[in-house]
This record gives sequence, structure tokens and C-alpha cells, in this order.
Amino acid sequence: MYIANDYKSSGKVKWCPGCGDHAVLATLHKAMAEIGVAPDKMAVISGIGCSSRLPYYMNTYGFHTIHGRASAIATGVKTANPDLTVWQVTGDGDCLAIGGNHFIHALRRNIDVNIILMNNRIYGLTKGQYSPTSPKGFVSKSSPYGTVEEPFRPAELAFGARGTFFARILDVDLKNSQEVLVKAAQHKGASVVEALVNCVIFNDGTHKDISEKEVRDDRCIYLRHGEKMIFGKNRDKGLMMDGFSLKVVTIGENGITEADILTHDAHCQDSTLHFLLGTMSGPDYPVALGVIRDVEAPTYEMEVAKQIEEIEAKRPNIHCLNDFFKTLESWEIK
Repeated sequence: MYIANDYKSSGKVKWCPGCGDHAVLATLHKAMAEIGVAPDKMAVISGIGCSSRLPYYMNTYGFHTIHGRASAIATGVKTANPDLTVWQVTGDGDCLAIGGNHFIHALRRNIDVNIILMNNRIYGLTKGQYSPTSPKGFVSKSSPYGTVEEPFRPAELAFGARGTFFARILDVDLKNSQEVLVKAAQHKGASVVEALVNCVIFNDGTHKDISEKEVRDDRCIYLRHGEKMIFGKNRDKGLMMDGFSLKVVTIGENGITEADILTHDAHCQDSTLHFLLGTMSGPDYPVALGVIRDVEAPTYEMEVAKQIEEIEAKRPNIHCLNDFFKTLESWEIK
């Protein structure tokens, strides 16, 4: 039986006071305790950026790697030691810019790692440049007249890479965040949790349109598998299909009842509806939180171990590299 303190290091947390990363860290400690895996059976891998300092605050194995390479290192760690529970902590810049290729291939391969992608839509560690998720027109030190680029949507990338698990959490929603992180750890395969976090110094209020308590219930929908897609302060709004699109409806109007509202199926192999849910945004739609997609598929390290076992069974007399060399075609030169 573990408690959150068992996963905390003695190191001082050096994020700015009020940074959303604090909430994710506290939630992760609690989630790890609930999961119940021993600290010495866990490894936390990170790249570069504010979020990537997190391994220093964990009483687990940790590896603070280089910019954009956390997915590659995490892949190696999990493949070499499948018994380890591996977490990858990254940011929107580290993961989706220089680390973009490693990220999508980790999902494509379905490596059994738990990826927490902290999205504050800014490069915080390097003092305020726009990131791959900054909205078009965003003014920053590197885009003084507003960026002309369209932003990445992490859900879109995850589904495009055939990801098997995608969820989203909000830094001010600690209770639901813990539930999501536990489900991410329980998933066998690559799990991605997009954490919408605030940067109080360089991008304060970036998610305030959904994070402020007064509007959160009306502008967010928390999804749970098997439950109706209902939201709103009065729990009177819901989602229905309108052709190939989603539409927001009010229960009680135009003869619409709760039975007409879509039921969330996170386990559906077809990602069409998951894609629509994951890419919803205001003001016309609520932002989806919770587990959006959670499907089963073979994991990379399981397939590698299976392949090795099959080859060893076919070649029982190979015990070392020299034995292998002797099985190869050879020529005698005279």
C-alpha cells in the first residue's frame, strides 16, 4: 500500500508559483499511489522544457534527456525492461516541434509508455516564444505581429498516428485528472494525456475560456465510457450526430430527451467519432475532457519479445554471437 509521499523526491520544486505544472505533479503522485506500482519499478523520462523538470520531483528512476528525444529514450527503456512502468513527461514544444517524429512513431508502434503532454501554448523555459500549439495570430517574442501558422491539435496527431489511447485533463480539475492518469497507466500501449496547463508568466490565462469555474461546466464536457455525453451547469446540454458532424442540443427542447444523446464508447476501434470529440473547440462546442479513446492493440515490446522467443525456438543451438556467425554462409578463399 503506497501513499502519494512515497513518490515524492526531497528536491525543491522550481516551477513558478501558480504554474499549472504543479497541479499535474500533485495529481501524478496521487495517481501513482492509487496504481500501486512500487517506486523502484517506475521510470519517468523527460526532454527539455519547464515540464521536463518533473523527473527531479519523483522518488522513482528518472532520466532528464535532450530536446525532443524523450519518446525515443522512453521507447528504449520500455523495450529493454518491459517490467518497468514508464512515464514520459513532455511539453507542447518539446513533444510536437523537435520531438514530433519520435512522438508519432511511439504511437504508431504502440509502445507501452504513458505520455503526459503539458500544453501551455508557449515556450516557457526560453522565455516566451510561440509554440506548435499557439493559436494563429498569437503575439509573442518570436511573433511580434502575430504568428501566421496554424497550430497542431494533439488529438489530431494522436489519431493520425493510430494512437490507441488519448485523454485530456485540465490543471484546475485535480479529481478528474487523477482518474484519467490512473486509466492511462492501466492501458496496455501508448497512452497520451494532454494536460491543459497555465503559464502564469508568459501566457497567463491561455485556457481561461474553459478553466474558470464560472464557465467550466458549460464549456467543457467530461467523457466517461458508457455514459451519456451530457454537460452544462444544469446538465441539460448534450451531443448528437447531425449527418457526419456533431451538434450541441438542449434536452427538453424540440422533443429531445436524454435517450437521444450519444453514449460515449471509448473502446470503439473506429476513431471517427473520437476524432470529432477530440478536436471540438469553443465557442460552438465544449472542449472534451476525460478519456476520449481507449482501445486494445498489440504493444511493440510484447511483439519484440514474442519474435525473439520464436526465433530462439527455431535456433536452439545459438547461445552467443559466435554461434550465430557459424550459421551464416561462408566461403573459403585459396
